[in-house]
Amino acid sequence: MNVFIIVLSIAFFVFLIISAIKNLLYIAPPNKVIIFSGISKTPRVIKGSRGYRVPIFERVDSLDLSNMVVDLSASNAYAKGGVPVTVHGVANVKIAGHQPVLNNAIERFLGKSRAEIMGIAKATLEGSLRGMLATLTPEQLNEDRNAFSEQLVSEVETDMTALGLVVDTLKIQNITDDVNYLDSIGRIRNSELQSTSRVAEAIARADSIVRSAENSEQEVRAEVTAAISVANANAEKNLVDIISRRAALVAEEKAAVAALVAQAESEVNVQKARIDQVRSRLDADVIQPAKAGCNAAEQEARAGVANIVEDGKARAEALRSMATSWNAAGDQAREIFLLQKISPIIDKITDTISTAKIDKVTVIDSAIGGGSATSPARLLALTEQVKEVFGIDVVAKLQEMSGPRKEPPASVVQVVEPSQERPKPKPPDAPPRQK
Repeated sequence: MNVFIIVLSIAFFVFLIISAIKNLLYIAPPNKVIIFSGISKTPRVIKGSRGYRVPIFERVDSLDLSNMVVDLSASNAYAKGGVPVTVHGVANVKIAGHQPVLNNAIERFLGKSRAEIMGIAKATLEGSLRGMLATLTPEQLNEDRNAFSEQLVSEVETDMTALGLVVDTLKIQNITDDVNYLDSIGRIRNSELQSTSRVAEAIARADSIVRSAENSEQEVRAEVTAAISVANANAEKNLVDIISRRAALVAEEKAAVAALVAQAESEVNVQKARIDQVRSRLDADVIQPAKAGCNAAEQEARAGVANIVEDGKARAEALRSMATSWNAAGDQAREIFLLQKISPIIDKITDTISTAKIDKVTVIDSAIGGGSATSPARLLALTEQVKEVFGIDVVAKLQEMSGPRKEPPASVVQVVEPSQERPKPKPPDAPPRQK
């Protein structure tokens, strides 16, 4: 229970402290100033920040720095020249937020309401407005209201600064008068404008007539100048044409001569090309074939010589082998050689007597003494040997040549061998070499 009371007491004490701080803390927004006065001779001013009031010894006041709209009106105010006019305007006024002008506002408006401040500012502005109207004519007021507003702001700036106020803008909305002075001025201005416009119209019309005449004159001059220019141009053109024709004729003749020269050169080139062509043709048709024929003949001759050489070599080899066989055969080599050569000899003999009819063949022995060199039996055996070795039937051949033909009467062929025996020739050592 005692703890609860203690906690409650502490909470109440803290609440009292927070409430005291809240009552003593003052926060100034940007559009407001707070003035602390009472301790020192110079008041403490806070703007856009916070401050604490000393209890009992300080007082806190505030001033609103926001804009105040003040309507201005000056009725029956005499302008320069004694013309009464009525002016209506509007001004945007505020309390100055900077030093030292803020101190003037604090001294004059602290504790006053915004309505009272607006009344003081309105009275000050209207007084300055009436004073300014006395220095300007109605024409000046009506012609340039912006300049009038700027002059009025400049005029009232000193008074408003002394009060601690600032005029942001001031605009003149309407300017009127009860005696219709401005209307009269407007009519006069209208008449002057009409007169000026009529005069200007007449002057413009006269100027247009003068300009038309000047334009006509300029057109005529331009036409004359153009005609002269055309004539000069034609003359120059004719002159240039004649000169150009002369140059063209000269150039044409030169071109013709150049063409002939070029033609001759081209013909020379053509003839050179033709010579080259004929030379190439002769080279291709005659020289190259001749060279090819020569090479072919040379190759053919080499081939023929090679064949002859090879043939000679082959024949030499054949004769060499025949000589070897001859030597190997010994005493019978001659008979073997004769047997090999008898067939063509018989063919030649039979060809010579093919037209003769053989009725009878008589064989006479040529043996002397007791020997029988060629008996009929040996002759028949020889024919049989020829038939077996060479395949030649001598008897059949003789019958074919003598049987079917009916030619002149048959002649008797007798073979008579000599009575003396012929010596046998010696066999040759070797057959001759054929070249």
